Amino acid sequence: MHTLVWVVHVLAAVGVIGLVLIQHGKGADLGAAFGSGSAGGLFGASGAGNFLSRSTAILAAIFFATSLLLTWFSGHSSGATSVMQQTTITQPVAPKVAPVAPSVSDSKSSEIPK
Repeated sequence: MHTLVWVVHVLAAVGVIGLVLIQHGKGADLGAAFGSGSAGGLFGASGAGNFLSRSTAILAAIFFATSLLLTWFSGHSSGATSVMQQTTITQPVAPKVAPVAPSVSDSKSSEIPK
């Protein structure tokens, strides 16, 4: 299920990017009025704008829904809830050994005579 949602999410993201790049900006309407040839397109004078706008809105809604679904999946995942619960100790811990205090005879023998 996760994989299917991820695939739909990525396809919707790529689709939104592609549709946004295909659409003309607001300044492109003036170019069409002076004969740039975009008025005689496949969908007519205003049909392409409506079709692309609706397609972009639908893909954006799908992207939003899959984002929420993936967020819900990550919050309700099964298994351990923290990294510390996922780790296991494989080696036994050695007991700590107290340091040995130096004896008085060792400290006098290590002095350098003057």
